[in-house]
Amino acid sequence: MAAKRATFETVSIRSATRHYGTLKALDDVSLEVRAGEFVSLLGPSGSGKTTLLNVLGGFTRLTSGSIFFGTRDVTLLQPHLRNIGVVFQSYALFPHMSVAQNIAFPLRARGMSKPDCVKKVREALALVELAGYEERGIGQLSGGQRQRVALARAIVFEPGLILLDEPLSALDKQLRETMQIEIRRLHARLGATMIYVTHDQREALTMSDRIAVMRLGRIEQIDTPRRLHDYPANEFVASFVGETTLLAVQRSGNALRLGDTPLRTARELPPGQALAIAVHAEKLILGPAEESEDWNRIPGQVSETIYQGESVKVFVQLAGGQSLSLRLPCHHTATQNLPRIGERVVLNLHVEDTIVVPVHEAARPQAVEA
Repeated sequence: MAAKRATFETVSIRSATRHYGTLKALDDVSLEVRAGEFVSLLGPSGSGKTTLLNVLGGFTRLTSGSIFFGTRDVTLLQPHLRNIGVVFQSYALFPHMSVAQNIAFPLRARGMSKPDCVKKVREALALVELAGYEERGIGQLSGGQRQRVALARAIVFEPGLILLDEPLSALDKQLRETMQIEIRRLHARLGATMIYVTHDQREALTMSDRIAVMRLGRIEQIDTPRRLHDYPANEFVASFVGETTLLAVQRSGNALRLGDTPLRTARELPPGQALAIAVHAEKLILGPAEESEDWNRIPGQVSETIYQGESVKVFVQLAGGQSLSLRLPCHHTATQNLPRIGERVVLNLHVEDTIVVPVHEAARPQAVEA
């Protein structure tokens, strides 16, 4: 199957709203997805991401708003007329059919001849690295192989848009991480637009060109993985993307205070009095205190250390009751110098990594972990 450009110029979601009684599953959502782009919809359960995917697929009708594929209004179009590939969380494979028959199903539904079906199935299986599996039964496949068959079925008719609803959630961690890279490579080869639903922020960061973070039926922020991680729009995005601790801080003119500790940031402070710093565990450096003015020095006391294989997670209690955590690499030198529980330490945070976000008063952090 030769790589091809997406057939849709864009996917355009315009003021999409979906009500279930008094519940707004989607609340005036607008989103533009470029042709050939990989966009992930990221959020907790109940955020509206699966509802939005179902709306794009035609499986759920909008209460108001519209959906365009290129210049074509598909808002009221039935799913089978949208020319989209879909990979469901359950894979939705037919257990009584062989691998080849499952993959050929959308081709036969479109009236393709048997010789052409055979050719297309072989090409699709080669793309997902399952060449020679045509006659296998679905019950003879591992979870990862079933996932590949579902992918092959979604791409075999070369759609311009592929929707994926948490397709890796049933896989073990190692296989899941392998498949993330394989789907990313497959996207690069196909050139189709892909929209991917996940609640796993690391999965979204690994695979996406852009990520839309959703909460309560709205998009809180959409951006590239790096900008989403390093420049979150608010405390929700900051807490949901990356291994982050939110610490309540006080505005002091153009500067900040964390309790009695003054802080500097190289970034413009957001408006409002309710602010927090979003501290990424990997950005903290354990003392001795850096003397440069480019570093903030945060004193605290070690309360716990947890061995996690590739790293050790260290929890530090700060004056005033807040706490944060950092990670130390798990190599010989680092583990020989682990701080002891109760030991007083200084954590160094570069001013460029001192991320300040606005906080809704109801969500103002005391010691929030994510």
